Amino acid sequence: MLNWMLIPVIHANDSIVAISTDTILERIFFDEALAWLDTTECTSDTLITELPDSIYKQRLQALPFVIEVPYNEVVRRYILRYVKHSPRQLAALQRKAEYYFPIFEDILAKHDLPYELCYMPVIESALNPQARSHMGATGLWQFMPATGKKYGLEINSLVDERMDPIRSTEAACLFLKNLYAIFHDWNLVIAAYNCGPGNVNKAIHRAGGKRDFWSIYPYLPSETRGYLPIFIAASYAMNYAEAHGICPATPLATMASDTIETTQRQHLKQIADN
Repeated sequence: MLNWMLIPVIHANDSIVAISTDTILERIFFDEALAWLDTTECTSDTLITELPDSIYKQRLQALPFVIEVPYNEVVRRYILRYVKHSPRQLAALQRKAEYYFPIFEDILAKHDLPYELCYMPVIESALNPQARSHMGATGLWQFMPATGKKYGLEINSLVDERMDPIRSTEAACLFLKNLYAIFHDWNLVIAAYNCGPGNVNKAIHRAGGKRDFWSIYPYLPSETRGYLPIFIAASYAMNYAEAHGICPATPLATMASDTIETTQRQHLKQIADN
């Protein structure tokens, strides 16, 4: 049986709202996101963990984001899970981001979407393009098969473009643009990416028509309640890791590669022999 924890007050947008959260499910969701990581590459130096709320809030407000990233006790809890309890995972994420973020940022810019959406694959897959959930969601952006095909990804027994960083990011941008056309609020879009627009619309209805994340928070599926706070926490952690004494992990050795175009079919043994 899951134990429910009541959080009496949450400061969001300078207002106070009462919310309850299933902390066990949220913790499972967070730990599952980090489970994709190899954390053996970095030993962090002195960690700076507990800071006054005012510093966390000031740092979040200083981020050049279009998307609103409010600070409250739920967000603080996940910030600490990154910088205090998972520094080696954060170090590995920093190193992976050096490779994947330029890909995300270029495609997001092409679609005129906020660049901070590049932090979504951090919480979806821990930047592992081969990540596969127990429900069958796959890739950096964790597309389910039906959604992936809907947005143009080829998925069959030979090819799964959900694992292609470029193609899957293109598909994610189309999906996010469609969600924004529905909700016109990036916090709601991020929630809908996790649980689907139907569940967000149900939560809006149960909240009496209110259309901001923290108002509909109690009516969202348990996992989705943690999704936006983890997104905000990941954005903070990835930008301020160094301020907490966390260094990027050691770079992974990569194989030298090149591209050769062929005009005819080739057997893999011919390629291997050459």
